[in-house]
Amino acid sequence: MNAKLKGKMLIGQSGGPTAVINQSLIGAIIAAKSQENITGILGAKHGIQGIMDEDFIDLSAYELAKLERIAITPAAALGSVRLKPGKAECVRVFEVFKKHDIRYFFYIGGNDSAETAHIISEMAKEAQYDFCTVHIPKTIDNDLKVTDHCPGFASAAKFVAQAFMGDDRDNRALKGIKVNVVMGRHAGFLTAASALARQGDESRGPHLIYMPERAFDRAQFQQDVRQVHAKWGRCVIAVSEGISDTEGTPILSSNEKDSHGNVQLSGTGALGDYLSALIKDAFSEPMRVRADTFGYLQRSFPGVISEVDAQEARMVGTYGVEQAVQQASSGSVAIRRLSDKPYESDCFMTPLSSVARESTEMKDAWIHENGHDITEDFLTYLTPLVGELPIVDEF
Repeated sequence: MNAKLKGKMLIGQSGGPTAVINQSLIGAIIAAKSQENITGILGAKHGIQGIMDEDFIDLSAYELAKLERIAITPAAALGSVRLKPGKAECVRVFEVFKKHDIRYFFYIGGNDSAETAHIISEMAKEAQYDFCTVHIPKTIDNDLKVTDHCPGFASAAKFVAQAFMGDDRDNRALKGIKVNVVMGRHAGFLTAASALARQGDESRGPHLIYMPERAFDRAQFQQDVRQVHAKWGRCVIAVSEGISDTEGTPILSSNEKDSHGNVQLSGTGALGDYLSALIKDAFSEPMRVRADTFGYLQRSFPGVISEVDAQEARMVGTYGVEQAVQQASSGSVAIRRLSDKPYESDCFMTPLSSVARESTEMKDAWIHENGHDITEDFLTYLTPLVGELPIVDEF
């Protein structure tokens, strides 16, 4: 234990919320309460913006029963933000840190949040401010580097799988062609999770899965749909919102960008409508085609939580605080898979620079050679994270 690094801790949440993000928050708070070197526990409302505004909550004042209710509540209990701090913002942040004697900063978020944590950590070094910054991972996109997987992903994947299970039954009862647009800017993990809905039966949807890791060809898409429809008399399709053409241009997006440079993709249903029109044009006779955009529903749905996801989200929050106090060094928490049967995992620390801003994507070995399906290797990776799903049957 570094006796010199003693003071308050500040924790915030950033980026898109998840169904288990508050497990990480509460894990960190409870762990901090037992650390002598942490003299106070503050929560920043809306992340980095709340720090600049000094909009804090005294988290040490809440009883365990209240904290545990927050833990099982979806979305960011402290409020979230999408803001990349510049020089002026960082100067303000350190004014606040010094004013409140904040020596530990924990930021729960994805790769953009890791970038923010890294910027603040580097500035602390320049200012020779005795300070520790820890990034606590979360993202339904599952695209953080180093870690085996990301808290928040498995619960969103479970939602997607069950949504496709129900949608496929609907499509079988009243045949037609159905398109579901799933979140995923550059990584197709969440869209690929739809394959769990098949439960080993190739007649069940999704029959086609399109991920941003493979270029999207409009003419090939039309042909794929025609072939599936000819075989089964219907077709259920999973599509990542980030699908792009051979030039890397998104099939459909707005011109809006956040402060981290991320382009706003289709969240309005426009991509689904566009693909529906392509499908209708692919057939000579009128075809019943419908599209849905899952949107925010998939990331903060309270009724579909992966047990493993909830446990690991709590684990990374607890581990982050314990390591910060013990090592007094900045970094990002990562998950290491120890075994699949039975499933086991633990945590380790990785440098902030290994996670900040950078992202990963689906492995080639997980994507079928046809470009519109996944392999058994991916199901082996995913299944223990999601856990048991309802069993559906048919006559």
